[in-house]
Amino acid sequence: MKTLQENATSTYQDIDPATGEVIAEIAITPAAEVEATVARAQAAWAGWAALPLEERLGMLMKGCEAMYAMREKMAPMIVREMGKPLPEAEGEIEMWWGSLEGTFAEFREAFAPVEVPFKRHRTTRYRDAHGVVAAVSPWNFPMRMPIGIVMPSLAAGNAVVLKPTEHAPLVGAMIVEAFAPHLPKDVIQLVQGEGKTGAQLVSSNVDMIGFVGSRATGQAIMAAAVGSLKRLVLELGGKDPLIVLADTDLDAAAKCAVTHSLRNTGQVCCSVERIYVADEIADAFEAKVLEFAAKWTHGSGFEEGVRMGPMVSIAQRARCHAQVEDAIAKGARLLMGGEIPSGKGSFYPTTVVADIPADSTLLTEETFGPVVCLYRFDGSEDEAVRLGNDSIYGLAANVYSTDEDKAVRIAKRLRFGQIGINRYISSAPGSSWVGARQSGHGFLGGIEGHQQFSSPKSVTDTNPDQ
Repeated sequence: MKTLQENATSTYQDIDPATGEVIAEIAITPAAEVEATVARAQAAWAGWAALPLEERLGMLMKGCEAMYAMREKMAPMIVREMGKPLPEAEGEIEMWWGSLEGTFAEFREAFAPVEVPFKRHRTTRYRDAHGVVAAVSPWNFPMRMPIGIVMPSLAAGNAVVLKPTEHAPLVGAMIVEAFAPHLPKDVIQLVQGEGKTGAQLVSSNVDMIGFVGSRATGQAIMAAAVGSLKRLVLELGGKDPLIVLADTDLDAAAKCAVTHSLRNTGQVCCSVERIYVADEIADAFEAKVLEFAAKWTHGSGFEEGVRMGPMVSIAQRARCHAQVEDAIAKGARLLMGGEIPSGKGSFYPTTVVADIPADSTLLTEETFGPVVCLYRFDGSEDEAVRLGNDSIYGLAANVYSTDEDKAVRIAKRLRFGQIGINRYISSAPGSSWVGARQSGHGFLGGIEGHQQFSSPKSVTDTNPDQ
């Protein structure tokens, strides 16, 4: 069980979700030290921001190289702390490393000054750092999510105080361990703890908060930021639909439905969580889903061939299971799984549920677990749009139809930040990751996302060429 109870010595237990064993006792940063850490960051950021952009980026790249050199230690720690299979943990690091050249090119374009001549004047547009960024990160991608806040913050000239998830504190500590020696003192620092520590950091004298996590926590952060009008970038949850029309490639759609409902044990903000299937193909689609889902075994992330590790905690498993039970109690059909296995760890089997009632929490609340959720509809474009948009969330959606013009018409009417047609969502390099509606506030990635960690400033003088 992933217990996070603070004890008398102000520590909590970092638990392996596959075995229930204690990985480490993690010291909780005291409230006074959180404030002192932020104060040190406030004293450090201006000197860092004053450095030329290329000098900052050179130091930042050295930190990236140091972190990549830790990969053989970091990947197994990702498995131990949050449970995903080892090849996926390794892939998390390799995907980040492989994209660095493009990311640094984006940083150069995002933060370099731009001169604009205008009649007898010249305006130079600069990007100013905000100051100190509190980076509060989740556990489902314990390296890539924090680094997605840390790197643009630092590139923009901010200092960073990282509060990693309490479910992967040692991976978070490795990030700071890698970068700190290559940056000026106190430009990147670490605090550890659970929700209380995160709340203290958010309420402290930081200038901006970068957060990836649940909608509920995002709301609490926004409320805490109101008094001093702190800048915010909040990447929140989703309840993402997959719309399967009658004229679709059944194999392709079913594979997408299963893979992206179950990937990372369903613990992905853009998981497929609502699958709307046209009535006339629903039976055939259901059979395909069961065929593919049966291949998704669960076990320790260190076991060869395992497709899913444990859920991150007993509490997270309980929330997922409660949604499944709620749907069944209201009349849904359980086609596979749906039972908590005996034994150690927080494992949950591949689960498939069909004919889910519209008032079920399985269709309205983020599940974040390995559940394939099937719902039949009349197959019309208007109903596809209505059902797809029937959520407070707006992170990602997918549409399957061999009539691509029809799929595009539907996609343009869906209120989501990312939409895939006849494939799972995927964007070209340089695209921002956007949570529409209540899936986010601000956004990450791409030039526009990086620039949110800075403010534009215009300086106008005499045009020397006039």
